[in-house]
Amino acid sequence: MNTASELRTAAALAARRRKTEAALERIHQAIARLRREKAQVSVAAVARRADVSRTFLYDNVEARAAVAAAMTQAGEQRSRTLAEQDDEREATWRERALNAEEALKAAYIEIGTQRNRIGELLGQIRDLQAEWTEGAIQRITTENTTLKQRVRQLTTDNRTLDERLKAARSNLRFQDRRVADLEARIAEPVPKS
Repeated sequence: MNTASELRTAAALAARRRKTEAALERIHQAIARLRREKAQVSVAAVARRADVSRTFLYDNVEARAAVAAAMTQAGEQRSRTLAEQDDEREATWRERALNAEEALKAAYIEIGTQRNRIGELLGQIRDLQAEWTEGAIQRITTENTTLKQRVRQLTTDNRTLDERLKAARSNLRFQDRRVADLEARIAEPVPKS
């Protein structure tokens, strides 16, 4: 009996060892998946993914060591990533600051240019205002109105003269035909009676 009992015990131990090895394999696969997905490695996450209990992860030395190593490596990776992001932010901040300084210098130059241009234009306006008094403006407006009336009158006179010219040309053509007819009659021999 002792041998049958020993055989059963050996079989149970072998089955338990196979079950433990399968669970360890699932744990390693779960850790690898979490790393690929860049998910947080924790006892709870590994237990869920590997379909094992948390107790197994705490009790089994190899499982506990694998999870601890993965958590340490993930923590170091996270620290490196954060440090790189901080360096990136710092570089980006420096670039933005330099760009802002350049933009500010350009803005000051543009403001100075615009102020000078505004000053020149205001000076021209003052010159024009000083040159044109109210009386001068009134006189120019009156002259402009008079000139417009004169243009209208000349346009009307031009039309009238154009119509007279057309009539004169028409009369001249008529007279030319009449002269030609009279010349033709004179040139005809008179019949002798």
